[in-house]
Amino acid sequence: MSLERKVAQLIMPDIASVTPADVEKYRFGTVLNGGNSGPYNNDFAPAEDWLKLADEFWEASTKSLANGEPAVPMIWGTDAVHGHANVIGATIFPHNIALGATGDPDLIRKIGAATAVEIEITGIDWTFAPTVAVARDDRWGRTYESYSEDPVRVAAMGVAMVEGLQGKPGDDDFLGAGRVIATAKHFFGDGGTAQGVDQGEVNGDIEDLKAVHVTPYPPAIDAGLGSVMASFNSINGKKMHGNKALLTDLLRGEMGFDGLVVGDWNGHGQIKGCTNTDCPQAMLAGLDVYMVPEDWKGLYETTLAQVKDGTIPEARIDEAVVRVLRIKQRAGILDGEVKPSLRPNAGDWSKLGSADHRAIAREAVAKSMVLLKNDGVLPIKEGANIMVAGTAADSIAQQAGGWTITWQGGGELTNDDFPGATSILAGIQDAAKAAGGSVDFSLYGTLAEGQEPDVAIVVFGEEPYAEFVGDRKDLAFRDEEGLKTLRRLKDAGVPTVAVFLSGRPMWVNRELNVADAFVAAWLPGSEGAGVADFLYGKTGTNGALSFSWPAGCDGDPLNGPDGALFPVGFSRSMNNTAPFGTLSEECAALDAGGASDWFTAGRLAERVKALSKGTEIPDLRGAAGGVVARGIDRNTQEDAREITFGPGTALDLSGPQGGNAYRIAYQVTQRPAGPVVLASNGSTLDISREMLVAEGKGWREMVLTPACLAGLSNALTIRSEAPFSIQISAIAREDAAEGAECSF
Repeated sequence: MSLERKVAQLIMPDIASVTPADVEKYRFGTVLNGGNSGPYNNDFAPAEDWLKLADEFWEASTKSLANGEPAVPMIWGTDAVHGHANVIGATIFPHNIALGATGDPDLIRKIGAATAVEIEITGIDWTFAPTVAVARDDRWGRTYESYSEDPVRVAAMGVAMVEGLQGKPGDDDFLGAGRVIATAKHFFGDGGTAQGVDQGEVNGDIEDLKAVHVTPYPPAIDAGLGSVMASFNSINGKKMHGNKALLTDLLRGEMGFDGLVVGDWNGHGQIKGCTNTDCPQAMLAGLDVYMVPEDWKGLYETTLAQVKDGTIPEARIDEAVVRVLRIKQRAGILDGEVKPSLRPNAGDWSKLGSADHRAIAREAVAKSMVLLKNDGVLPIKEGANIMVAGTAADSIAQQAGGWTITWQGGGELTNDDFPGATSILAGIQDAAKAAGGSVDFSLYGTLAEGQEPDVAIVVFGEEPYAEFVGDRKDLAFRDEEGLKTLRRLKDAGVPTVAVFLSGRPMWVNRELNVADAFVAAWLPGSEGAGVADFLYGKTGTNGALSFSWPAGCDGDPLNGPDGALFPVGFSRSMNNTAPFGTLSEECAALDAGGASDWFTAGRLAERVKALSKGTEIPDLRGAAGGVVARGIDRNTQEDAREITFGPGTALDLSGPQGGNAYRIAYQVTQRPAGPVVLASNGSTLDISREMLVAEGKGWREMVLTPACLAGLSNALTIRSEAPFSIQISAIAREDAAEGAECSF
């Protein structure tokens, strides 16, 4: 292979920014689809388009080269972290936190095998799963990707998923038909960051850290693990992507891993002295493949030059290329060079979201339910007349959580985006009909005159999120929709069952006190009927907590028995109706009202709305009223937004009261073509000149105070009379000193 082709094997672009023509020209060894990347720039592309694009990339990578140089087929990696959930119609399994609660490795193997088949159907070879993080602080936004706070349980579940995805070494089907390459991630310590901050610092004695966070990796390596993904976090101040002592000396030397080490989304660019397009440090530390979604051309050219000038020894490049070729060989990608659509399972659409796969998912849902309280209302009796309440009850998007069709999940997704799936409400309706009962659905539990249900099931919980967007400063569950509904029904004398959807244990003492039964339902995925199976007592076993349930709302202490309301392993059987007692409802964090951030880390805060012409733009991503908002990267993946205004359009922001000023981090890359005006509570401010001055000056801050907007309130409008784009990475309310001036 020429040096140019070898370097290209080590560059992984995203399908949203690379074309088959680019692959043919450079011969990249791998591509990926990020959480918000679909074939032909369509997140909602039909499954057929995934296979079609896989063929196009493969064909581009295998076209003949001059002088007899080998043309090496590329491979495609995807985040199939709870089923092949980027693809419309796929089976969406419960997230790892729920699977950990099942305590059933055999079931996890079945899930891995079913997921592998559905990945193969679309012509993809490789999944960035399982996550084997040991989450130690539930404030972390990726807690639901962890099987448990217990490293031993994480190790057992991780091995089971690797074996399900890849098969077992020595078996005839190992990395063969019905199997794909697995990835253990993120090496290491991603679940141990201080205060649960994603991509943050992990500090402590290295041997103590290894005892917790490295424990899941050796068993996975022994199970034939194909790849490991490096973590974003730092260990004692050093970024993992550039940590030779850990990526090479520990992982390769001490642990004997001979597979592929792949980076995370521009993770190399976070190393001190690096950028997304220039980072020899990562390759020298032991990274084999750079995940560089958009800046692939610059990184390719820089890396090639660095090999030529000796900054990166060619021997290190050769070592990394051998690892890429080895995993392709083990997966059969080099055998006969068969394009994706001609491989086993490819294009067999009957297996995508098949009845067999959905049955496995439904079993996992039922076995993951953890009963925290039961005053005798469960199991639901035959013939019972049931009220179901809660906006989450008929929302497949909410019950599926993040990493579902889109990166963050939720948002604009509706039940129509999940063909073949079952909401929790639909599952209860089917179960009630089979049991001779009936179901009335009321969003907020409003009782009609004379209506006397035997029991009410109230479904509520966290909105979907992924990665750092889910980071929290405390564990207080603030959304009071479910609480108000439970109280309303209690006052009416109706027995209630609380079904709580969440990606982590949370402080829900108020809801626990008022409900007659309380079920931790986690994020069950596409098969809501599994919840009904549990509520009707059709499952042989209950789930058990794989994480401590907090007694307090602030998130301290870290996971463990100290301060736990319910410890790891807790589970109440249906026939355990012992009195529960009354829990303290004191919560200083709740009284403080939470953070003043309106938009941060790529996410709108609770109760903050963005609208244009009266239509909501959920989480500032999407289009309405002539305004288009899309995710962009400032420091991390999609932690900012580019907001594009059509002529005569406006963006309306509103949120909770707090502070008398706004602080907005922004950037203007192209000057406005006409007036840009801010408005709040009857006051207006023309900022056209300030936007002209800001053009091309990089990231800046504007501080808006009553000095320039006299009526400044908790509603702010940005209006543009002509086409205009502005990039925003943060919006916060704060208290400004009396008389403080505005600034831009």
